[in-house]
Order: sequence, then structure tokens, then C-alpha cells
Amino acid sequence: MSDKEQKSFAELMADVTPLQVQARVSPVKEKPKPKASFTKADQTSLLRESLAAPNFNEIETGDTLSWHQPGIQKTTLRKLRRGHYSVKDELDLHGLNQVQAKQAVSAFLHDAIRHDFSCVRIIHGKGNRSEQGPVLKRAIGGWLVKRKDVLAFASAPGHDGGTGAIYVLLKTQR
Repeated sequence: MSDKEQKSFAELMADVTPLQVQARVSPVKEKPKPKASFTKADQTSLLRESLAAPNFNEIETGDTLSWHQPGIQKTTLRKLRRGHYSVKDELDLHGLNQVQAKQAVSAFLHDAIRHDFSCVRIIHGKGNRSEQGPVLKRAIGGWLVKRKDVLAFASAPGHDGGTGAIYVLLKTQR
């Protein structure tokens, strides 16, 4: 701006009064500290629930077993039932009692996940020689639904053990 323009501007602004400056930003308030969402009673209830007998209402039962986590498509379960996934390892539970079988399944799945196997087969048997019927077949579904690393499971087709075996689809590390 030239001197003449600056004088002209100053004359025009002579009658103008500046606005009072007000704080436009409110002062920052300290955020409240987070509170624990689990109480001791909640933790006790959760522990009791995890140790409780399996809830078989969540699992399709009868001759065949099948289940999938929410978010897993039904087509994935259908492919699993039909044997479209390559089985990478197998565990046979014949001759084991329920306690031994649960430990064996846990160790087997841990090892399968460590090796990044996506699909495994567990042979639980049909319970034909048991007075109580298929004890392991009923229990295994309850064990598997509690595991976060199990995406789905389904009874194997006849050529792969039928209702005496299940395929288990696992989360992979990829």
C-alpha cells in the first residue's frame, strides 16, 4: 500500500471501535479417570460360567454336530461339512476318558494353531461301546465353542469318519 492509501484507510477507520476480545475456546477440562467395568462379583460369575458344563443348546446336535462363530458365513460351514477344506492333522480320542480327552484336545489345538493349520479332524467316536452313549461327542462341542481360536466345527462326511469325527476350522495367524 502507498502512503496515500494508508492515510485514506486510517481516516475511514477513525470512527470504528474494536470489538472486545472474548475467549473463543473453552478451557480444557480434565477427563474423568476410567472406572473398572468388572466387579469382583462379575469376575466370579464369569469364572463360574467358564467352568460350568457345556451349553448344548448352542450346538446343533443329533447324529451330527455343527456350530460356527457369529460372522462366519453359513457357506463356510457347509463347505466344512462337505470336506472341502484340507485336513492338516488328526487326533483320535478312542480309549480316553473325558478328562484325558479334554487335555488331549486342548494340547492338539494348541499345537495345530502353533503350526498354523486351518483345518483339523478330531475322531471322538460314536459311543457304541459306552453305556452312557457318545459321552465325548456331547462334550467336545461344549469344549470347542468356548475357544476363541475355533471358528467352526462340523461332523465329517461318511468317508472321513461320519458322525464319529468332526472337522474343526481354526483361526490362522496369517
